[in-house]
Amino acid sequence: MNNSDTYQGSCFCTAVQFTVTGEPDAMGYCHCADCRHWSAGPINGFTLWAPGAVEITQGADNIGSYNKTPKSLRKWCRTCGGHVFTEHPSWNLIDVYAATIPAFPFKPSVHVHYQESVLAINDGLPKLKDLPKEMGGSGDTIQDG
Repeated sequence: MNNSDTYQGSCFCTAVQFTVTGEPDAMGYCHCADCRHWSAGPINGFTLWAPGAVEITQGADNIGSYNKTPKSLRKWCRTCGGHVFTEHPSWNLIDVYAATIPAFPFKPSVHVHYQESVLAINDGLPKLKDLPKEMGGSGDTIQDG
């Protein structure tokens, strides 16, 4: 993948469409309770992008927003309810859910908030107790069990 690669993404019904261009700052899995509840799954695949790398190409007026905390502004399609991305203003990053960009070569490198995990994943990737230090976490790791 090089910086000129562009990938198409959308909500479930495709009313909201977007592109991501270049490479994300990070990719991995989140196990926090908020992401699990939001995604309705035991784990959420994330890709973190600089805001300029994400472009809404259709349906911007159809995007709903919810923020439980100031750290995460979760976005979804008002037609189908399909989740699209989460803005993280304090990090100046946008989390585009890996499942919404199907052709993107998702290559996770870390598990975050693993202390909250409800599904053990023994894949050899680092398991962080919470977040990396540079993102306000402890940076502590948890061993595969």
